[in-house]
Amino acid sequence: MSGSSPNTAGADAPVVRELQPALSFPPELLLKAQGPSLGLRAAIFDVDGVLTDGRIYLSAEGEEFKAFATLDGHGMKLLAQGGIVPIVITGRDSPAVRRRVADLGLPHAVYGARNKLAAAQPLLDQLGLRWDQVAVIGDDWPDLPLMVRAGFACAPAQAHAEVQAVAHHVTAAAGGHGAAREFCDLLLMAAGQYARLLHGHLETLDGSGH
Repeated sequence: MSGSSPNTAGADAPVVRELQPALSFPPELLLKAQGPSLGLRAAIFDVDGVLTDGRIYLSAEGEEFKAFATLDGHGMKLLAQGGIVPIVITGRDSPAVRRRVADLGLPHAVYGARNKLAAAQPLLDQLGLRWDQVAVIGDDWPDLPLMVRAGFACAPAQAHAEVQAVAHHVTAAAGGHGAAREFCDLLLMAAGQYARLLHGHLETLDGSGH
Protein backbone atom coordinates (compact mmCIF):
# COMPACT_ATOMS: atom_id res chain seq x y z
CA MET A 1 0.00 0.00 0.00
CA SER A 2 1.51 3.27 -1.09
CA GLY A 3 1.37 6.57 0.71
CA SER A 4 3.24 7.98 3.64
CA SER A 5 2.38 7.31 7.24
CA PRO A 6 1.24 10.22 9.40
CA ASN A 7 4.09 12.12 11.01
CA THR A 8 4.14 11.04 14.62
CA ALA A 9 7.38 12.75 15.51
CA GLY A 10 7.11 14.23 18.96
CA ALA A 11 3.82 12.47 19.68
CA ASP A 12 5.28 10.91 22.83
CA ALA A 13 6.95 14.10 24.04
CA PRO A 14 5.87 14.96 27.59
CA VAL A 15 3.76 18.02 28.25
CA VAL A 16 5.69 20.30 30.58
CA ARG A 17 3.40 22.27 32.85
CA GLU A 18 4.11 25.95 33.34
CA LEU A 19 5.66 26.46 36.75
CA GLN A 20 5.63 29.63 38.82
CA PRO A 21 7.76 29.97 41.96
CA ALA A 22 5.88 28.78 45.04
CA LEU A 23 8.42 30.36 47.40
CA SER A 24 8.17 34.01 48.34
CA PHE A 25 9.70 36.48 50.79
CA PRO A 26 8.38 39.84 52.04
CA PRO A 27 9.34 42.73 49.72
CA GLU A 28 11.14 44.58 52.51
CA LEU A 29 13.31 41.50 53.19
CA LEU A 30 14.12 41.12 49.49
CA LEU A 31 15.26 44.75 49.47
CA LYS A 32 17.51 44.16 52.48
CA ALA A 33 18.91 41.02 50.82
CA GLN A 34 20.16 43.13 47.91
CA GLY A 35 22.59 44.82 50.30
CA PRO A 36 23.41 48.54 50.45
CA SER A 37 25.00 48.35 47.00
CA LEU A 38 21.81 46.73 45.58
CA GLY A 39 23.80 43.79 44.30
CA LEU A 40 25.51 41.17 46.47
CA ARG A 41 28.30 39.29 44.74
CA ALA A 42 29.50 36.79 47.34
CA ALA A 43 28.13 34.83 50.30
CA ILE A 44 30.17 33.53 53.23
CA PHE A 45 29.03 30.34 54.98
CA ASP A 46 30.09 29.05 58.37
CA VAL A 47 30.03 25.25 58.64
CA ASP A 48 29.28 24.04 62.18
CA GLY A 49 25.78 25.21 63.09
CA VAL A 50 25.05 26.46 59.57
CA LEU A 51 25.82 23.68 57.09
CA THR A 52 25.54 21.16 59.95
CA ASP A 53 23.41 21.03 63.10
CA GLY A 54 26.45 22.02 65.14
CA ARG A 55 26.99 18.62 66.72
CA ILE A 56 30.33 16.86 66.31
CA TYR A 57 30.38 13.08 66.04
CA LEU A 58 33.63 11.41 67.11
CA SER A 59 34.64 7.78 66.80
CA ALA A 60 36.67 6.03 69.50
CA GLU A 61 39.70 6.64 67.30
CA GLY A 62 38.99 10.37 67.15
CA GLU A 63 37.66 10.40 63.58
CA GLU A 64 35.19 13.24 63.07
CA PHE A 65 31.87 12.80 61.28
CA LYS A 66 29.39 15.42 60.10
CA ALA A 67 25.99 15.33 58.42
CA PHE A 68 25.11 17.78 55.65
CA ALA A 69 21.75 18.58 54.03
CA THR A 70 21.55 18.02 50.28
CA LEU A 71 19.14 20.96 50.06
CA ASP A 72 21.90 23.26 51.30
CA GLY A 73 24.48 21.85 48.90
CA HIS A 74 22.25 22.33 45.89
CA GLY A 75 21.45 25.85 47.06
CA MET A 76 25.12 26.75 47.14
CA LYS A 77 25.59 25.42 43.61
CA LEU A 78 22.57 27.43 42.45
CA LEU A 79 24.02 30.51 44.12
CA ALA A 80 27.17 30.18 42.01
CA GLN A 81 25.05 29.74 38.87
CA GLY A 82 23.22 32.92 39.82
CA GLY A 83 26.45 34.94 39.88
CA ILE A 84 27.00 35.00 43.67
CA VAL A 85 30.27 33.41 44.79
CA PRO A 86 29.91 30.93 47.70
CA ILE A 87 32.75 31.10 50.23
CA VAL A 88 33.21 28.68 53.15
CA ILE A 89 35.04 29.89 56.25
CA THR A 90 35.11 27.54 59.22
CA GLY A 91 36.88 27.67 62.55
CA ARG A 92 37.42 23.92 62.52
CA ASP A 93 39.18 21.68 60.03
CA SER A 94 38.22 18.13 59.22
CA PRO A 95 38.45 15.75 56.27
CA ALA A 96 34.65 15.55 56.22
CA VAL A 97 34.29 19.29 55.59
CA ARG A 98 37.04 19.32 52.98
CA ARG A 99 35.36 16.42 51.20
CA ARG A 100 31.98 18.16 51.23
CA VAL A 101 33.42 21.39 49.83
CA ALA A 102 35.30 19.46 47.13
CA ASP A 103 32.19 17.47 46.19
CA LEU A 104 30.28 20.73 45.70
CA GLY A 105 33.06 22.15 43.56
CA LEU A 106 33.52 25.27 45.68
CA PRO A 107 36.88 26.91 44.97
CA HIS A 108 36.94 29.35 47.89
CA ALA A 109 37.27 27.91 51.40
CA VAL A 110 39.32 28.56 54.54
CA TYR A 111 39.64 25.86 57.19
CA GLY A 112 40.72 26.17 60.82
CA ALA A 113 40.27 29.94 60.83
CA ARG A 114 40.87 31.21 64.36
CA ASN A 115 40.18 34.76 63.17
CA LYS A 116 37.48 34.69 60.52
CA LEU A 117 37.84 38.37 59.64
CA ALA A 118 41.55 37.91 58.94
CA ALA A 119 40.70 34.84 56.86
CA ALA A 120 37.96 36.56 54.86
CA GLN A 121 39.70 39.80 53.94
CA PRO A 122 42.35 38.32 51.58
CA LEU A 123 39.62 36.39 49.75
CA LEU A 124 37.53 39.52 49.26
CA ASP A 125 40.62 41.41 48.09
CA GLN A 126 41.37 38.61 45.63
CA LEU A 127 37.81 38.78 44.28
CA GLY A 128 37.82 42.59 44.21
CA LEU A 129 34.86 42.86 46.58
CA ARG A 130 33.83 45.29 49.30
CA TRP A 131 32.07 44.17 52.46
CA ASP A 132 28.82 45.82 51.39
CA GLN A 133 28.78 43.41 48.43
CA VAL A 134 28.97 40.35 50.68
CA ALA A 135 26.32 38.33 52.55
CA VAL A 136 27.19 36.21 55.59
CA ILE A 137 25.40 33.43 57.46
CA GLY A 138 26.73 32.41 60.85
CA ASP A 139 25.51 31.07 64.18
CA ASP A 140 28.00 31.95 66.92
CA TRP A 141 30.30 34.68 68.22
CA PRO A 142 33.26 33.92 65.91
CA ASP A 143 31.00 34.92 62.99
CA LEU A 144 30.10 38.33 64.46
CA PRO A 145 33.06 40.29 62.97
CA LEU A 146 31.94 39.20 59.50
CA MET A 147 28.25 39.78 60.09
CA VAL A 148 28.56 43.35 61.38
CA ARG A 149 30.56 44.31 58.26
CA ALA A 150 28.50 42.46 55.67
CA GLY A 151 25.95 44.04 53.39
CA PHE A 152 23.48 41.38 54.50
CA ALA A 153 23.73 39.12 57.56
CA CYS A 154 21.69 36.02 58.26
CA ALA A 155 21.44 33.59 61.18
CA PRO A 156 19.93 30.09 61.46
CA ALA A 157 16.95 29.58 63.75
CA GLN A 158 19.07 28.08 66.56
CA ALA A 159 21.86 30.70 66.41
CA HIS A 160 23.10 32.37 69.57
CA ALA A 161 21.06 35.37 70.74
CA GLU A 162 23.89 37.84 70.03
CA VAL A 163 24.15 36.57 66.46
CA GLN A 164 20.42 36.78 65.89
CA ALA A 165 20.50 40.33 67.23
CA VAL A 166 22.84 41.57 64.47
CA ALA A 167 21.25 39.52 61.68
CA HIS A 168 19.03 41.14 59.07
CA HIS A 169 17.16 37.84 58.85
CA VAL A 170 16.80 34.74 61.02
CA THR A 171 15.84 31.68 58.99
CA ALA A 172 12.84 29.53 59.79
CA ALA A 173 15.06 26.44 59.41
CA ALA A 174 17.85 25.44 61.77
CA GLY A 175 21.46 24.86 60.81
CA GLY A 176 21.97 21.56 59.00
CA HIS A 177 18.25 21.39 58.25
CA GLY A 178 17.83 23.85 55.38
CA ALA A 179 18.95 27.18 56.87
CA ALA A 180 21.65 27.61 54.24
CA ARG A 181 19.18 26.79 51.46
CA GLU A 182 16.76 29.43 52.74
CA PHE A 183 19.66 31.89 52.73
CA CYS A 184 20.58 30.93 49.16
CA ASP A 185 16.97 31.10 47.94
CA LEU A 186 16.55 34.53 49.50
CA LEU A 187 19.73 35.90 47.90
CA LEU A 188 18.78 34.45 44.50
CA MET A 189 15.28 35.88 44.66
CA ALA A 190 16.59 39.29 45.71
CA ALA A 191 19.03 39.18 42.78
CA GLY A 192 16.26 38.31 40.31
CA GLN A 193 17.83 34.94 39.51
CA TYR A 194 15.55 32.50 41.31
CA ALA A 195 12.82 32.12 38.66
CA ARG A 196 15.38 31.82 35.86
CA LEU A 197 17.21 29.00 37.62
CA LEU A 198 13.96 27.25 38.51
CA HIS A 199 12.75 27.30 34.91
CA GLY A 200 16.18 26.16 33.74
CA HIS A 201 15.76 23.02 35.84
CA LEU A 202 12.65 22.17 33.87
CA GLU A 203 14.63 22.21 30.62
CA THR A 204 17.62 20.11 31.58
CA LEU A 205 19.12 18.40 34.59
CA ASP A 206 22.76 17.40 34.66
CA GLY A 207 22.16 14.61 37.16
CA SER A 208 25.05 15.73 39.35
CA GLY A 209 24.84 15.12 43.06
CA HIS A 210 24.40 17.76 45.72
